[in-house]
Amino acid sequence: MDGTRPAIRDTERPTTAHRRGAVVAALMLAMALAALDSTIVSTAVPQIVGDLGGFSVFSWLFSGYLLAVTVTLPVYGKLSDTFGRKPVLVAGAALFLLGSLLCALAWNMAALIAFRVVQGLGGGALQGTVQTLAADLYPLEERPKIQARLSTVWAVSAVAGPGLGGVLAAYADWRWIFLVNLPVGAVALWLIVRHLREPRREPSAARPRVDWAGALAVFACGGALLTALVQGGVAWPWLSPPSLALFGAGLLLLVAVVVIERRAAEPIIPGWVWRRRTIAAVNLALGALGLLMVAPTVFLPTYAQSVLGLAPVAAGFVLSVWTLSWPVSAALSQHVYRRIGFRNTAMLGIGAATLILSAFPFLPYPGEPWQPALLMLLLGAALGLFQLPLIVGVQSTVVWSERGTATASVLFCRQTGQTAGAAVFGAIANGVLAARLGGSGDLDSVTRALDAGTAPEATRRAIADAVHAVYLGAAGAAALAFLVLLVLAPRVFPVLED
Repeated sequence: MDGTRPAIRDTERPTTAHRRGAVVAALMLAMALAALDSTIVSTAVPQIVGDLGGFSVFSWLFSGYLLAVTVTLPVYGKLSDTFGRKPVLVAGAALFLLGSLLCALAWNMAALIAFRVVQGLGGGALQGTVQTLAADLYPLEERPKIQARLSTVWAVSAVAGPGLGGVLAAYADWRWIFLVNLPVGAVALWLIVRHLREPRREPSAARPRVDWAGALAVFACGGALLTALVQGGVAWPWLSPPSLALFGAGLLLLVAVVVIERRAAEPIIPGWVWRRRTIAAVNLALGALGLLMVAPTVFLPTYAQSVLGLAPVAAGFVLSVWTLSWPVSAALSQHVYRRIGFRNTAMLGIGAATLILSAFPFLPYPGEPWQPALLMLLLGAALGLFQLPLIVGVQSTVVWSERGTATASVLFCRQTGQTAGAAVFGAIANGVLAARLGGSGDLDSVTRALDAGTAPEATRRAIADAVHAVYLGAAGAAALAFLVLLVLAPRVFPVLED
């Protein structure tokens, strides 16, 4: 441990049993806020655009929030290791609630997008710090319980979010989508402030140093590269001047990040994150997980509506079934990794996911809704067996003063993988559609034509082929994760005693 950093007694658990229940309730509420915000806005977009205008830029309601969450994860992880989880979580929750209030008061689309970024700046603290505190509160043998609870909260929020957003937009006002965050967040804040007790720190003569230059460089680099990935092929062509400028700026800023972080006394992204085999392998594997998750979350609803002919609600159910099996599998994974280890359990899960994703293109055309739903149910079970052992395993290989940074690094890689996946698989889908339809058309315009009832049967088959190609790409990402764990990850994770 660095001599300038306050020493932490890792074995001490100051949050007692009766307080721990209240803290866990607060963590679940905070996780619900972060999870709901990713989905609740989507169904209210027509009402928001009808009220504020700005249809051409409304996608930034999601992109701006996602970018802010992703690029702040490493910063909050380091800050939680330096100053403790409680102040970071309280500050992040307060910022998230301020952003929610400002969103509800927005007077035009530009203001709403800016306030969504403020929300995202707080959302990064919620996601990373909640996961870190879950490991702080429980010893290794009990961590799957709290992680399974958080997975369940995320799953329920993912299912309930679009419906809740639609109800509020239809029967109240879209501004209530943001206002409902305030009482929920206030309760979570009160529980955290009242009941969370951090480990006692031994006095240190040196003040903790914060690498603000590194934080700014990480934020700028992530913002440039992720904006290029999010908007490339959507707002402008991939080889256009805006794309090339953003990628070029991002690469220059990446060099600046490396230089600054190598010189910093307390870097935001320390070198040990990538020098330790376990953390580096898990970072790459969860980056591949983020990549493959794009196939079902983005493209399966389009497939269900355009190819299977389902209504939006029924199409959502085809996707949501994986949120039923994922937390159950995650909760049961402890019985597997206690027998065969973290790495082998994760390899078992991602190996099964590779086979399931590869099976999707072999579904009959047009097929029955239960067929992709069954694959999604199996995929959720496989990914629950894959993700949770890796997160618990990494958190168990580091001391308290490194856990926030380690947790943030794996979440950052997963988020970055999702962003890259949306760009890569979007290009694959549009390329297949263009080839099948004679060199014209993209997924968005084709699905709008199907909704209007003006597209022929050949177009439906082209969409099916495009989604099949995306699923094959996702299977390739899963296979890559398997190889990363096989080659890079140690057979036995170097777990520290609690």
